[in-house]
Amino acid sequence: MKDLIAVVRESKVTRKLFLFAQRNSSFTPKPIKRLVKMLLRPTGHLAEVQLEGWSRPLISGRSERLAPQSVCLSAHESSGSETSVSNVPLVPAHRGMRCVIATESLDAGGMDEVVAFLARGLHRRGYRVAVAHTPDYVYRRSAETGQDRLRHNLEAEGLEVVRLNAEDCEAWLRFWRPDVVSAHGVPKWMLESAAACSIPVVETLHGMHNQFNVDGVQVRARRDLLAGLVSVSEMVRRQYLAVDVDCEPDFITNIPNGVVSSPRPSISRENARRLLGLTDEYLFVSLARHCLQKNNFGLASAFSEVAEVVPNAHLLICGRPDDASYAEQVLELKNRMRHGGRLHLRDHTQQPRVLLSAADGFVLNSFFEGWALASMEALMSGVPVVMSDVGGAREQLADKPKWGCLVSNPLGDPLVVDWKSMAASRFQRQQNREELIAAMLSFSRDRAWSRSEGIAVEAARRFDADVCLSRHAKVLEAAAGTA
Repeated sequence: MKDLIAVVRESKVTRKLFLFAQRNSSFTPKPIKRLVKMLLRPTGHLAEVQLEGWSRPLISGRSERLAPQSVCLSAHESSGSETSVSNVPLVPAHRGMRCVIATESLDAGGMDEVVAFLARGLHRRGYRVAVAHTPDYVYRRSAETGQDRLRHNLEAEGLEVVRLNAEDCEAWLRFWRPDVVSAHGVPKWMLESAAACSIPVVETLHGMHNQFNVDGVQVRARRDLLAGLVSVSEMVRRQYLAVDVDCEPDFITNIPNGVVSSPRPSISRENARRLLGLTDEYLFVSLARHCLQKNNFGLASAFSEVAEVVPNAHLLICGRPDDASYAEQVLELKNRMRHGGRLHLRDHTQQPRVLLSAADGFVLNSFFEGWALASMEALMSGVPVVMSDVGGAREQLADKPKWGCLVSNPLGDPLVVDWKSMAASRFQRQQNREELIAAMLSFSRDRAWSRSEGIAVEAARRFDADVCLSRHAKVLEAAAGTA
C-alpha cells in the first residue's frame, strides 16, 4: 500500500491534479483538497521547480552556449555585490557611534540589498556597525540561498555579522552596547531584547507584508517598542497608518530608497543581446521572484495576449522560485500558451545589468511592494518601465511620462491588498489586465517608449544613494540622542 501511495504521489496525474485544484480552489470540493494535500504536502512534492537554465540563450539556435568566462548569469556565482556604496569619500560623521543593523533576512531580496547598503554606508561615515541576522523560521519558509555570499562580502569589508536567536539576543546586545538599532523585518523578540537594554530602535518598513491580516492591537504593541518608524515610500506610510490608526503621522519618516550609480555594464548592449540570442526581438525583462507577491502569473497571462499581437515580443521573468507550486503554475500557463516559447522563466542571476543592457522595456506587475529596487535599477540603465500601482511606483513614474507607464494595481485599490485578497485573485482575471496589455502593446508594438541615456542620467540624480544614506543617518542619530 505504501508503495502504491508513493507511486501516486510522484505521478504526473497527481501533479496536474494539485495544480488544477490550486487554480480552482474557490469551487474545488473540500474532500478533493484534503486528498491532494495528503498526497503531496508530506513528501515535499513541488519543493523544487525546474526553471530554464542560464547555460543557453533565450532563443535557441541564435547563439552558442553561453560562456561562463565571458559573463556569468548563474544564480550561484557572482563577480561582486550589486549594493556597494559609491566611491565618493564621506567625512566621518560620528566616529565611534555604535549601530546594529538587525534583519530577518540576509539573502537576495530588495530588503537585503538595502540592509547591506546601509551597513556599508554607515561604516563609511565612521559608525561602528554590526549586522545582526535574526531569522524567525516559524514564519520564514524559503531557503536563504544568498545569506552566505552576503555575509562573507560584508565581513570581508570589515563589518561584523552575527546570527542571533531569542535566547541569546539580549545578552549579545548588553555585550556589544549599541547606541541605536536599525531594524528591518525582525521578529518581535529582537525589539523586546533592545527595549530590555534601553536601546532605541528605528524600524524601517520595506512593505506591509508583515502587517497584512494582523490585528491592529498587535501592530500597536510592536510600535510601542520603537523610537521611530521609517517608510520607504509614501504608499507604505499610508498603508501603515490605515492599520495603526492611533499612530501619529510624524512618528513615521518617509525615506525613499536610493540606488548607487554604478559603472556601466562590462558588456555592451549589442553583445548582451547577442549573448541571449536576440536580434530584432522586443525584450521585456521582469526581475521578480517567483511568488505570489510578484504576481508573475498575472503578468504572464497578460503577455499571452501581447504575444498574439506582436510577433517579435518576448518576456523574460527572472527570479528565485520562492514558492515552488506558484512557479509551477506559471510554467503550466506557459505550456498552455499558444506562443509560450516567447515566455522565458529563469532563476535568479547575480548579473541583472546584463539583462537590463539587453532589454527594451522593463515590466513589474506586483500586488504590493515597499519600493521596488529592480524598477529603479532599470530606469538607471535607461530602460523604460511598465509598473503596477504599488509602493514607490508613483514616486518613480507619476511625474515622469517619458520614463514609462504606471498602470492600476492588479486589485484596483492598493490599500485593499492583503494575503487573502491576493490569494483569491492570483489565478483570476485581474482588474488591471486591460491596462497592462495596452501598456505593453504601446511599448512593444507602437514603440511609444524607448531606451534613453537621458533616463539613466536623470534617474541617477533623482535617486541619489548618498542622499538616502544621509537621511537614514539623521533619523538614527536623532533616536540615539547624538544629532
